[in-house]
Amino acid sequence: MSLRIQCITVDAHDPRALAEFWAEVLGWTLGEDGDDIGWWIEREAGELKTIGIPDILFLRVPDSKIIKNRLHLDLRPDNQDAEVARLEKLGAKRIEIGQSTDSDTTWIVMSDPEGNEFCILKSKTE
Repeated sequence: MSLRIQCITVDAHDPRALAEFWAEVLGWTLGEDGDDIGWWIEREAGELKTIGIPDILFLRVPDSKIIKNRLHLDLRPDNQDAEVARLEKLGAKRIEIGQSTDSDTTWIVMSDPEGNEFCILKSKTE
C-alpha cells in the first residue's frame, strides 16, 4: 500500500507554544510551517522515523476547544508517577472526564496547556 499517515493535526490558539510543550513532552524536534500559521514536531531521523511515526502539526485556529476530544494520545512511560509529575511542571494538568477512579484504573487523564486531553498509562513493568 502506498498510503501512510504524514501527521496528526491539532488546532491551537498558540501553535508555537503548544508545539514547544509537546516537543518537550515527547523529546521531539520542533519545526515551523511558515508565517506562524502552523508548527510541527517530529521524531528524530532514524529507525522510528523510517517505520512511519507521524509528525504532529499544530495549526492556528480562532475557535476554542469546547468539548472532550474525539481523538487523544495514550502515552506509555517507564514510570507513571514520575512522568505525571514532570508533565505537570511543563504545564499539563490532571483532569476528570468521567473516568473510573477505582483502584483498577491504570491511566491518568491529563490536559495540555490548551485543554486537549491525553492519557498517561501505567508502565508495562508497574
